Amino acid sequence: MSQPQEAPPSPLHSVSVAGVVVREDGRLLAIRRADNGTWELPGGILELDETPEAGVAREVLEETGIRIEVDELTGVYKNLTRGIVALVFRCKPSGGSARTSSESTAVSWLTPEEVSACMSEVFAVRLLDALDGNGPHVRSHDGKRLIPAG
Repeated sequence: MSQPQEAPPSPLHSVSVAGVVVREDGRLLAIRRADNGTWELPGGILELDETPEAGVAREVLEETGIRIEVDELTGVYKNLTRGIVALVFRCKPSGGSARTSSESTAVSWLTPEEVSACMSEVFAVRLLDALDGNGPHVRSHDGKRLIPAG
């Protein structure tokens, strides 16, 4: 008689949100993270009791001092190694002033060219996807490089 098979464990994922904040002059809001020194979008883990739009507004304000209006979802990105699903929203600034936080050592408004030069591909593509108007995009990566669809 065979032993009953145990069901595989349910996958555990973390959901994060990030904002591609675009000024009228086309510059994009970016932070240099305090923990690893890399340039990324402002964002973080979505709380259980908040909507994605409220979460991205909270995270951007906490990390940069900039208040935003959320326009639209521009992409869904999965880090296959860490099990993080990131929802990225195009936003526009609506107030506040740029400042660093405990999570950021620098806050800057970058051109798309500067984004491509100072961010790793897996983060730069999120900003560039938000600008192309063809979203929402769905992409996966391993933390270092994009994984082709399919």
